[in-house]
Amino acid sequence: MQNTKFNFKYLLFLALVSAMGGFLFGYDWVVIGGAKPFYELYFSINEMPSLQGWAMSSALVGCIFGAVISGLVADKYGRKIPLILAAALFTLSAFGTGYVDDFTPFIVYRLIGGLGIGLASTLSPMYIAEIAPAKYRGQFVAINQLTIVIGILAAQIANFLIADTIPDGLNDDQMLASWNGQTGWRWMFWAELIPAGLFFILMFLVPKSPRFLAKINEDSAALDVLKRIGGSRYANSELENMKLTLKEGGKQKIKLSELRSKKVLPILTIGIVLAFFQQWCGINIIFNYAEEIFTAAGYSVGDMLFNIIITGSVNLIFTFVAMRTVDSWGRRKLMIFGSIGLALVYALLGGAYYFEFKGLPVLILVIVAIAIYSMSLAPITWVVLSEIFPNRLRGVAMSIATFSLWIASFILTFTFPILNDLLGSYGTFWVYSGICILGYLFIKSKLPETKGKSLEEIEFELTNRTDEK
Repeated sequence: MQNTKFNFKYLLFLALVSAMGGFLFGYDWVVIGGAKPFYELYFSINEMPSLQGWAMSSALVGCIFGAVISGLVADKYGRKIPLILAAALFTLSAFGTGYVDDFTPFIVYRLIGGLGIGLASTLSPMYIAEIAPAKYRGQFVAINQLTIVIGILAAQIANFLIADTIPDGLNDDQMLASWNGQTGWRWMFWAELIPAGLFFILMFLVPKSPRFLAKINEDSAALDVLKRIGGSRYANSELENMKLTLKEGGKQKIKLSELRSKKVLPILTIGIVLAFFQQWCGINIIFNYAEEIFTAAGYSVGDMLFNIIITGSVNLIFTFVAMRTVDSWGRRKLMIFGSIGLALVYALLGGAYYFEFKGLPVLILVIVAIAIYSMSLAPITWVVLSEIFPNRLRGVAMSIATFSLWIASFILTFTFPILNDLLGSYGTFWVYSGICILGYLFIKSKLPETKGKSLEEIEFELTNRTDEK
């Protein structure tokens, strides 16, 4: 509605509180990297590669299970209650991971944290999409990606500030006996207790999603939330549109067969492919295997750590660019730009490795790749996933897409060392370049533009599109 005056202070409060799930997602995902050298010595796994890998990847297993259950709990209990649960899981994981003295309970608490990530990564953008007006939805959903990036930087800064300076030449016994080896790594995890506790408390002040309220026929409560967002006229219009898309029965139990229907399956396929593509475009390899990538380009370990700070800063800056452009350029245009841009940069990066260029050229190409990703595929994928699924099935469909994303993340992380060994750095990046070209072709042919449309308008357009076929 063109003349609606929205309560942006209230909208921003709701978006920032729910996006704290994204902040904790980023923090919990990265904090373990700073603690790694110390807890490995403490638990005596520094010479056990399989246990080292399990410690690093165990949270990912929790993510997958969290994504699976997120749809079930979201469609039954709404978005608010599962986000409160996620906050509780983050709090429990932060305390327990830093408290334990044995490796097995350490893993248990990392799995618990992973469950929180799986829930938050699905539900935070979904909740924001369901409270944000159509005109501004892209910017508000992108806040979640911004908080993920800030959470990553916060973890890196916390690790840096907490750790004592490590003198050169320390052996493992001396490292283990140091403050870092006995206590410092614990405080890296405990620092998460502050934002996790705040998230838990503030989520009680957030209302349930008006679209979930409409789904369970609590129309009066839905109207109250919508009126506070945009006034009576806006509330009545939005609720009427919601009820049209839910006319087949909001309280009826969702059947998995509905996801295989001619109307829903093509939409779900778009979501799954985009989720896989966001990971298989390859950019997260630069974050997960920064040491290998920069070392192969001739950088020392000290230089590599500085380069990580540069790439993290670029990631943050260009996430702001995405927030400025998502509702003006549109989702489809940004996704196309990201896929073509990364395909070109990866082709050049592969060439740089092939011709054994060292130092600055590689760093520049990596920075350009991160900039492109941060303003396109990283945040815009979450925006698209949060808005393309039908109201009635959004929870379970979003959980399937998020589950697919975490499976893709696992495959990407697992296969990089294998590809790097078989094809070399240049061949690996050329493979990612090819994947980006395939992603471009899919987006160009299958993804409609959704900017400026209500969730109900998007639902009508996509389901009618499949009917026409």
